[in-house]
Amino acid sequence: MKPPFSSRRRFIKSGIAGLIAAAAPPQFLSSRLRGALAPSNRITLGFIGVGTHGFGVNLKSFLQEEDCQVRAVCDVFGPRRVRARATVDEHYGTKDCREIADFRELIARPDIDAVVISTPDHWHVTMALMALAAGKMVFCEKPTLTIAEGRELANAVAQRKAMFATGLEDRAVIYYHKLAEVVRNGGIGKLERIQVGLPKKPIFPLEEPAPVPAELNYDLWLGPAPFRPYTPHLTDAQCWRQIRDFSGGSLTDWGAHLIDTAQVGNFAENSGPIAVSGKGSIPPDAVNTVPHTYELTYTYANGVVLEVTCGETFIRFEGSTGWVGNKKWSGPLEGSDMNLFRRTYDPATNRIWPRRPREQRDFLDSIKKGQPPMYTAEALHRLSTVLHIGAIAMELGRPLRWDPVQESFDDAAANALRKRKSREDWKRGTKA
Repeated sequence: MKPPFSSRRRFIKSGIAGLIAAAAPPQFLSSRLRGALAPSNRITLGFIGVGTHGFGVNLKSFLQEEDCQVRAVCDVFGPRRVRARATVDEHYGTKDCREIADFRELIARPDIDAVVISTPDHWHVTMALMALAAGKMVFCEKPTLTIAEGRELANAVAQRKAMFATGLEDRAVIYYHKLAEVVRNGGIGKLERIQVGLPKKPIFPLEEPAPVPAELNYDLWLGPAPFRPYTPHLTDAQCWRQIRDFSGGSLTDWGAHLIDTAQVGNFAENSGPIAVSGKGSIPPDAVNTVPHTYELTYTYANGVVLEVTCGETFIRFEGSTGWVGNKKWSGPLEGSDMNLFRRTYDPATNRIWPRRPREQRDFLDSIKKGQPPMYTAEALHRLSTVLHIGAIAMELGRPLRWDPVQESFDDAAANALRKRKSREDWKRGTKA
């Protein structure tokens, strides 16, 4: 008799086959049957990064889904691993969850089907590519770090016909889905302008180098980023997000949310703008190396202008006959005519896709139904690229033309900033 793991592998592959062969019937289980799934048929998960979001959102969300099982947790911080493992074991009433210090060991495990990556931004693509090469399905947080690595990831997923989902929820959030639905279906007439406001993030004062805490593998935390001495606040999420070696500030963090809705409303989620200009201010004498405040203007081929500012969180679509939007995150819908939100649309002619479940549930459903997830690797790349070209325009301090088909600027210096050299030293470290 073959072991249960082989049966489980065949069960999962039957769903993935739908992504590869259109003739294959979709394989899925109704929500009524999920509770009856045998352990051998559950999608097994390994988590890389169990900090604030990895633990509080991704791990806890997947633990609520009965058709998957968490097999291992990994983090460069020892206490985080301990907390995550204890949470998993308590949830299942077992002591089966493995606690792993080096993500390479987790990726190599044959008993893990899918990897959930919730690390700082500079690790996203590197880890995802390694997991894909090992034959894993991947659920990865947004954004990418550069335009070039986003294209590399999207190409790798397409070539492997692999399952990759982005950990982004906006297309499943009813407020943002409804805004895009109204705009795409002509509710405000011809779309003319979009305004997006993103939150302002903290300024971190310069700090003196400090000893690395015993519970942290700092070299593996840095990974492909340039080496810098450890400082006390560096590994805090709010801090590293303000450093260009690791992230792009609120533009790439919050921008990945609201600018996605802007792109969807403009039918531009698969392309992007053709021009960008803007300015930003990096605070002096601070850890921050990305703009703390900024103003950006994107222009699209259809004439729509997207204006992005830093301060208050909001989104507003303006058209020839009205406007719609909301303030703050998931705030109440607003518009020139509130009846716009009461309209229903014929599914056969609706110009937007049906709203999907949240990203964790959608990932599992997509695996079993053999369908693309809500946010594919290509969608992640297209969205992240909009953010990156804005950052490049601010860095160079001049307007830029962008070709979303060739994925190139009309400017040699700007094109050079589409990629960055990675540090290779971390690869020589001993696996824990």
